[in-house]
Amino acid sequence: MGCVYFVRHGQTIWNVENKICGATDIALTKTGHEQAIETGKKILEEGIRADEILYSPLIRAKETARHVSEVTGIPMREEMRLKEQNFGKYEGTPRNGEEFQKAKANFINSYEGGESMLKLCHRIYDLLDDIKKESDQKTYLLVAHNGISRAIQSYFCDMTNDEFARFGIKNCEIRKFEYEE
Repeated sequence: MGCVYFVRHGQTIWNVENKICGATDIALTKTGHEQAIETGKKILEEGIRADEILYSPLIRAKETARHVSEVTGIPMREEMRLKEQNFGKYEGTPRNGEEFQKAKANFINSYEGGESMLKLCHRIYDLLDDIKKESDQKTYLLVAHNGISRAIQSYFCDMTNDEFARFGIKNCEIRKFEYEE
């Protein structure tokens, strides 16, 4: 049975300010860089084995992956499908905004210029299906975003709409997901 690991990028200033980053290219803070280095060390300490790091093209994920790669020696490659969901008109607005929370519950909503949850899940599920085909030969470490973690969680576990909308992980948290036979 194969597996895939997931790491959310390190802290950004918009994470600190509780703003929606989405597809906006926001850099890591000093803390974010430190978190990424510590994550690489933790991967080594826990004996996590991966053949390759696949990372989102956004700078916060790319820099997190670079730090992890430098610490662990795991080679890295950009994977466009890991780019965070585009939240359209809500990018840069408060994460807990009432209007955004209502819009987020509608999985077909494209946020006036963004990407719907359904389209996001479609591209992440395609990626995970591709990885599954190789999972008996290769193990990947995916470095991406909170919205991507939500889609990955829903691929491996049944979730209600409310659970899906509320799901999230911390910056530089490591998760392991196992494919069923």
